[in-house]
Order: sequence, then structure tokens, then C-alpha cells
Amino acid sequence: MEIRNKKTIVSGIRPTGKIHLGNYFGALKQIIELQNKYQSFIFIADLHALTSNLPPKELSAYSLELAIDFLSIGLNPKKAILFRQSDIYLVPELSWILSSVCPLPYLFRSHAYKQAKEEGKEINDGVFQYPVLMAADILIYGADLVPVGKDQKQHIEVSQFLAKRFNSIYGETFKNPQPLILEEYQIIPGLDGRKMSKSYHNTIGLFDTPAEIKRKTMKIKTDSKGITEPKNPETCNVFQLLRLVSTKKELETIKERYLKGGIGYKEAKEILAKNLIKFNKLFRERKKYFKKNKKEVLKILEKGKQKALKRAQETIRKVRKKVGIID
Repeated sequence: MEIRNKKTIVSGIRPTGKIHLGNYFGALKQIIELQNKYQSFIFIADLHALTSNLPPKELSAYSLELAIDFLSIGLNPKKAILFRQSDIYLVPELSWILSSVCPLPYLFRSHAYKQAKEEGKEINDGVFQYPVLMAADILIYGADLVPVGKDQKQHIEVSQFLAKRFNSIYGETFKNPQPLILEEYQIIPGLDGRKMSKSYHNTIGLFDTPAEIKRKTMKIKTDSKGITEPKNPETCNVFQLLRLVSTKKELETIKERYLKGGIGYKEAKEILAKNLIKFNKLFRERKKYFKKNKKEVLKILEKGKQKALKRAQETIRKVRKKVGIID
């Protein structure tokens, strides 16, 4: 049941691969926690994923798996509305209407377009129109807040710009969504020291088995200092990951040993592996349950669809009247 006296947040994740620690600690953990405070619309952004031209079976499988993953990490369907973006057929309609009030030069400044251009990728129209579709996702549910990292504020600025421009042309219609900066948002280092990312193939999966975790942690890049040599925990990739899954007391002990010397990277990696295995045990157990009970997951998505569609219909009815599509 929707709780209208709460502020609304909207967040979407593209189903383009398996969730890793960077995804979880970078954003998902905080988004799950927000369901206790806000009316949350959380969607599987399968329309956005089309810009990557994934094989159809792969996209379909990733979409269902992402729904399972959300439930496995603690999304409560009684508190948050979980649904597929593509199930809300009114989103592309609003995207088209918004694109009709969006000046073309504005889209040339978008991160998605500039990044694709810098990387020499083929730029399809979906990449170019990406910010408008994202604005439609945000505005159609009447978002008050959109949880983002500090480096993602532009996404919200596009939504704010289009809401203001539409309102100036057709009259007050949309809210002015605000970014909800995830203060704990952080860049998680991957196995090679760069940002943990699927594109770098340097990830530790959130649902990896103990064997996979042990194998991957041993690959984490470190310097060549020996056991007795002092080490800088602030520049050590292993220690940065230990911070995520260690108790405060344990972390203080490890830090002291780093600074004085007396701990080798092999031992630090073994501690990290042990802590990661303990950390993701519950997640793996929940995922095992939902994978065996996919009908339950599909029912949750259907209920989420109906709730999200109801809110979207309310918005699009107002928009159609404002632009003159209906009287």
C-alpha cells in the first residue's frame, strides 16, 4: 500500500550484469535503508539497458536476477515498490513529450553522450535520449528526492530543467525533484586498484561463493612490501575492502599491525576473504530461496507494476490535458 504522507524517492538500476561489492556499498545498501523512511519506487531499468544492445535472453535473465538480488539484500515489498521499467508503458510516452520541450544543445552536454563520444563508441539515439528517459522515470512518479552519488547530480539537473521548462510552457505540473546525496557513497576499489566495475573485469560479486571469494581476494593488487615492513593502510586496496566488512575492533588491530609491520598481504587477504564469506552468507541464502521460488518474485513484480502504473496514470492524465492531447 502506498503511503502518500511520506516523501517519494525513485531509483533505478540497469540489469546489465551481476551485482558486485562496488554496487552494493556504493549505492544499493543505502537505497535499501531508505525504504524505511521514504515511499520508494525502485525499478529494474531494462529500457535503459537496451542502449547496450544485450542479447535478448541475457537481458531477460539479468532483469529477473536483479529483482531476486534486490529481495535478497533486503528490499521489503511491503515498504518499497519494485517493478520493471518496461512494464510502465506510459514512461516512453512521457519521455517523448519531454523530448519535445528539450532544446537539442542541452543533450549534447549529457554525461552519457560525452562519455560514449570520448570512448569512441557508436552513439545510438537511445544513448543520446538517455537523460530524457531518465527524467521521465523520475517525474512520472512525482519524485521528491532521487538518491545519487556526488558525481551523479547531473542526472537530477536534467530532470529539474525539464520539469521547470514544461511547467513554464504548460503550467505547473511537475515537482522539482532534489538529489538525495548518499553521504556514505564511495568508490570501492577493484582487484586491480581501479574503481570496481564490470567493464574492468575487476569485481568481487556480492553473491560469490566462498571458493570464488578466496580466489579473487588473492588477486588483489598490492605493493611488494614484506611482512615486517610498515604499510600504509590508506593506500592499500586490501585494507579499503576490509573497512567494509570488519568490526571496528578488528580493523583497529589490523591497522596497528599495518603501521608497525608484522602482517603480510597474504594474511590480510585471508582475513578479508573470511570476513566477506561471513558477510554475504545471509544474502546467498536468501538468493537461493528466491531462485527456487521465482513465482513469488514474479508476483512481487506484478504487484509493484500495478502500484507504479497507478501513480504513472495519475501523472500522465494531467500531462495529456496540459499539452492538449485530451480535453
